[in-house]
Amino acid sequence: MDKELSKAERTRQFIIETTAGIFNTKGYAGTALSDLTQATGLTKGSIYGNFESKEEVALACFDYNLAKIHRAVQARMQKAGSFQEKLSVYAQFYHSFTQTAFPKGGCPILNTAIEADDTNNLLKDKASKAVLAWKKNIIDLIRAGIDAGEFRADATPEQTALSIIALIEGGLMIARVTNNPSSLDKVLKTVDMLIMQLKV
Repeated sequence: MDKELSKAERTRQFIIETTAGIFNTKGYAGTALSDLTQATGLTKGSIYGNFESKEEVALACFDYNLAKIHRAVQARMQKAGSFQEKLSVYAQFYHSFTQTAFPKGGCPILNTAIEADDTNNLLKDKASKAVLAWKKNIIDLIRAGIDAGEFRADATPEQTALSIIALIEGGLMIARVTNNPSSLDKVLKTVDMLIMQLKV
């Protein structure tokens, strides 16, 4: 029985890993079932034998893509010495996302938030929770930096966290829509300036 379950889990994981880039590139509405069967080599019945719907696959793919980014960011943060360096990881990571293990199709938060805003509440909820978790991580880092005496006592953690996220996601959007990566580089310099202003 255990072997049967593990085989099902392996199939589910294969479907997620194989289609995550498709959903992240084409979006939920733009991804057809034929895209999934073609990419995986599985039948419609096999896909729906492991997932109840295309939406369930899309939700699992969002989690997979987000986890990929989270692991890469955390790995860089563990090497950072100061809280300033830890915060700067976000700017560095997104600055070089084309050369990193960034998911195919770009930032899943931006992609999902834009597409699912009015069309899919479950995907919108996933994107919303991802932004809130990201905000909390930045706030926690800033507060820890204040407690350590590295950042100013009058720093505004929530405002700074929201500004950093808005700059990064906005920079990604501008760079993509204008096909000009240097726009993102300029915006990320502003993120670095925000982080520098936190210092005592």
